[in-house]
Amino acid sequence: MDISPGTRASDAERDTVVRQLGRHLADGRLDLAEYDKRVAQVYATATREDLGSVLTDLPTLTEKAAGFAKPVSGQRFPIWQRIEASSWAGVSLLVLVIWAAISIGVGEFTYFWPVWVIGPWGAVLAFRMVTGFESPRQRVLCR
Repeated sequence: MDISPGTRASDAERDTVVRQLGRHLADGRLDLAEYDKRVAQVYATATREDLGSVLTDLPTLTEKAAGFAKPVSGQRFPIWQRIEASSWAGVSLLVLVIWAAISIGVGEFTYFWPVWVIGPWGAVLAFRMVTGFESPRQRVLCR
């Protein structure tokens, strides 16, 4: 049984080193073969000292340069809700244009059928945004 005197490395520490190697690969300091070799070495290591040896010949990266700093988001709504809202707005505009083209072609205002596309979808989106339904905080509370 091989007992190492160093402190054991965690999976999170290994992932951090792999992300650093990925950044070095993206910056052109490593080629793909060297990157693959080092990543395999990272996942085969057991101690923190062995993890450090993978990065010894590479310059140290600051957290911001390494891309590890958490992005500061001043957005109130999560990205998926902004995507859904923009999809809703695009589809709403499309059905309004179709309705307007039909009304112009007929020569008078026709039944305003886009309300059945815009209304329910918009109501669901508004409910989810106002109540925070499906937000990360809501999921934590439900567990």
